[in-house]
Amino acid sequence: MSDLPFAADAPTHIGRIGIVARDAAAMSQYYQQVVGLRELANSGGHITLGAGDRPLMEIEQSSAVRPDDPRSAGLYHTAFLLPSRQDLGRWIRHAIENRFRIDGAADHLVSEALYLTDPEGNGIEIYADRPAEGWNWEGRSVRMATDPLDAEGILASATGAPAWDGAPGNSIIGHVHLRVGDARAAEGFWNKDVGFDTVLNYGGQAVFLSTGGYHHHIGANSWQSRGAGARDKDRTGLQWVELLSRGPVSERNLVDPWGTEIHVRAA
Repeated sequence: MSDLPFAADAPTHIGRIGIVARDAAAMSQYYQQVVGLRELANSGGHITLGAGDRPLMEIEQSSAVRPDDPRSAGLYHTAFLLPSRQDLGRWIRHAIENRFRIDGAADHLVSEALYLTDPEGNGIEIYADRPAEGWNWEGRSVRMATDPLDAEGILASATGAPAWDGAPGNSIIGHVHLRVGDARAAEGFWNKDVGFDTVLNYGGQAVFLSTGGYHHHIGANSWQSRGAGARDKDRTGLQWVELLSRGPVSERNLVDPWGTEIHVRAA
């Protein structure tokens, strides 16, 4: 694990996600071209994408499903963590050269991030962490913000670096951010049922949780989805999140209050 980002050093961290798509082939092409993932397996109706040989994403084909409803419970974004600021600079240069549509960018103090939306409406974050020793903790809460991104500084860090040729092999999913009907109910589920620690609350509308002192492996907010009930499985989007745990692990399958499956597996 020493070659992986700090997020993966935690006792429990994100492994893979599973989504359902109306056009799995087009979605796969997008994640390969834009995010830099590579296709690891393709059975026609099921595509596995990853970085290096590490699977990160499963896309299930279902042309019968309806488009996702952004006001419902589901996926806010999947956050792909690059190993270094230089790698983020290489990706930004790639994005500029190919004129990818960027929806937003932010300096979160603990990390630097850019945001996109895939062809079926799923949010994506591409980010790099700042060194963990520089994060500001107040007791058990980590300080995060949404400040302007220093894109020029990030690009400068990649001066002389090789051109982007896909996500480095030690890229991972650093966190998954969920849309939920009630952030406090989500916090209770992740605290009690999964064993995650709360690291930050935003006024009862968003909560961030992790293990091992990471800034967050899971985010949950009700900004667009307050009061949402169980997720409609007949829609595109997130189906499950895989968590990888170290040590003696009781592998189990859980379901959050909105119907998203959580699969706990041995790392």
